[in-house]
Amino acid sequence: MKEIILCKYGEIVLKGLNKRQFEAVMLRQLSHRIAPLGKFEITSAQSVAYIEPIDEECDIDAAYDAVCKIFGIVSVCRAAVTEKSFESIVRTVGEYILPAIRERGAKTFKVESKRGDKSFPMTSPELSGEVGAELLEMAPDLTVDVHEPDVVVHVEIRAKAAYVHIGGAPGAGGLPYGSGGKGMLLLSGGIDSPVAGWMMAKRGVALDCVHFESYPYTSEQAREKVLELARLLSRWCGPVRVHIISLTHIQEELRRADVDDYFTLLLRRYMMRLACRAARRFRCDALITGESLGQVASQTMDAMAVTGAVLNMPLFCPLIGMDKEEIVTIARRIGTMETSILPYEDCCTVFTPKHPKTKPVLALVEAEEAKMDVEGLIARAIENTEKVAIRYYEPESAV
Repeated sequence: MKEIILCKYGEIVLKGLNKRQFEAVMLRQLSHRIAPLGKFEITSAQSVAYIEPIDEECDIDAAYDAVCKIFGIVSVCRAAVTEKSFESIVRTVGEYILPAIRERGAKTFKVESKRGDKSFPMTSPELSGEVGAELLEMAPDLTVDVHEPDVVVHVEIRAKAAYVHIGGAPGAGGLPYGSGGKGMLLLSGGIDSPVAGWMMAKRGVALDCVHFESYPYTSEQAREKVLELARLLSRWCGPVRVHIISLTHIQEELRRADVDDYFTLLLRRYMMRLACRAARRFRCDALITGESLGQVASQTMDAMAVTGAVLNMPLFCPLIGMDKEEIVTIARRIGTMETSILPYEDCCTVFTPKHPKTKPVLALVEAEEAKMDVEGLIARAIENTEKVAIRYYEPESAV
């Protein structure tokens, strides 16, 4: 019996003349993501992608898990393929569906049919009723419950064949990764920034990451923690590049300049300038941060206005209206939470002022900044940028 994976499209089906472009991007993502898992044939019809193993060495379990993390797909299920005849469908239900019902310990069921091929001689309600009757005859201990069944048996009559399954898992949703441009994510190592990157990736934005470190004030473990977060994001996004920029000389210069409560604001303005330079260099069209309004002193409206004054490209803050509990819920869902809370310092936690400004005045901040060689400090940081490439399925490091 042949088993395949059915991937049902989400927002793509609402697109107009550019629907094929979105579909092509998603199919490329599918192909790249499952390529290491064996030879699969991928076809698409009627807003569904069909993933069929070509040989016995294909790891269909791993492929199923990988496909659930591909943006643009709202539902993923494993289905048995059968001929488009009532007898063949019933036989497949007995061989493929009934054991799955037993394995789940289900006592009630209902049958839902979808007749995409209108040449099939039975209507959808007729097919559902007849298949249900045959299933009751095979398993008299089961009962039908059309309102709250333990299991829903799906029968889909499509162009090439019939497919039977008992549902699957929700997909990642959103738009295909890479269909919405490219952004530079400021990846700090905390809880928020990986979630922000994931949320923008879900809207089709391809990611590069920039990470700021302050070695030797921050440790090698802190760097590895960030790279591990990038690996975790790559499960959803695919290959990711992390650009590592040292802020040590800038922070030491700020400390020598005795800027007191403006330290964090001035540092963040340097970070934004550096992120913009890196974004331009690597052809990104926007910056992405994990800022949430009012969460910390540097994320008040006044502070964010002062920080954003140095930008020359769009800044996306997808978490801006979310509270911490909402952000943590997503972090747990996407698998970054446990790594994010590892207790290693990042560049924003060293040299922190006791009383950072929450209502800064831009003119005063610029006056403090004018005392420093801004361009010289930025040029030195950019010159020493390191790049780390994260691939699909790269083994997790021991952080």
